[in-house]
Amino acid sequence: MSGKAFFIDTTVCTACRGCQIACKQWNQLPATKTENWGSYQNPKDLSFFTWKVVRFQEHLGPENKPVWYFFPDQCRHCLEPPCKEAAEDDAPGGIIVDSETGAVLYTDKLKKANAKDVIEACPFNIPRVQKGTGYMSKCTMCYDRVHNGLEPACVKTCPTGAMNFGDRDKMAALAKKRLGEVKAKFPNAKVTGLEDLRVFYLLADEPSKYYQFAGVEKAPDVMDRKMALKKIGKSLSDLSREWQLLKKLAG
Repeated sequence: MSGKAFFIDTTVCTACRGCQIACKQWNQLPATKTENWGSYQNPKDLSFFTWKVVRFQEHLGPENKPVWYFFPDQCRHCLEPPCKEAAEDDAPGGIIVDSETGAVLYTDKLKKANAKDVIEACPFNIPRVQKGTGYMSKCTMCYDRVHNGLEPACVKTCPTGAMNFGDRDKMAALAKKRLGEVKAKFPNAKVTGLEDLRVFYLLADEPSKYYQFAGVEKAPDVMDRKMALKKIGKSLSDLSREWQLLKKLAG
């Protein structure tokens, strides 16, 4: 599969959150107000102005000692993005796929779509809408940097090598190689996203220990009931218009 991909190695992530700051700086995103909510993780979630967040989870490991699990959350840039399918009827061109990188990109046309449909279509809970405007946003893969021969800002700033970026086949090979290297230390380790995504995660333990949506490895193969009914309704409407046109021509 052509295009680019991220490989995120959580086994060497220290949650320095440099990637969060770099994303904000490069994309000129304003800071968001944070609060003490009982976790070192801040901000608490993604938002219209926060496209990347390092999620923190603490569990008891061997000998009942606390173990941290860090998960740099961002858009997975699906090979077949379900958000694009959900938006296509109401907002053609609202979501496009960059031909060079494979990045899934949101355009201003997307504000014509039903934001709820777009959000619900994403299996990773990524898209965010700006209240009052209808505009939606998320990680862009720093496609502007990539088109000019640069790495995404989050990858450039990572001090430990947790963030990696390059041709998709090379990143997949690197992910598999690293998995083999860490298996002795982390027998439950696995790599997610190799089949259907452009973001691969090497997780040291069960995905559920990292984040609710860390374990979703691929986009759904079929449309959900709501989307299917919407498609059927549109098809019937189109058939009705065509039938009326044929009657006029026959008359």
